[in-house]
Amino acid sequence: MILGFLFMGLGMLGVILPLLPTTPLLLLALFFFVKGSARFEAWFKETNIYKKHLEGFVRDKSMTLKQKMSINLFADVMIAIPFFIMDNLWIRLLLLGVVGYKYYYFFTKIKTVTR
Repeated sequence: MILGFLFMGLGMLGVILPLLPTTPLLLLALFFFVKGSARFEAWFKETNIYKKHLEGFVRDKSMTLKQKMSINLFADVMIAIPFFIMDNLWIRLLLLGVVGYKYYYFFTKIKTVTR
């Protein structure tokens, strides 16, 4: 339950701060609420933050272009750190493959909607 509230708080900060991706953090919060208590799961699903940022994704696997871009750009920054720190060519190629697959998945497997 504590982790659910932690990730919910970080997700709410992500609404305001452009560097924090809102959707993945709220998905983590939902995961921990589901594992922790049916009552907290039901409560979380009734909040405005869930309805605005997660309901569409959970219901029909869709996201807005803004959601997709913020998640991908945040992930790119996180992947860039080991890319520039590591000196191994194979690890760098693997990281580039992860970035390429991530964009492929987000833009071909997850529907883009306007809300």
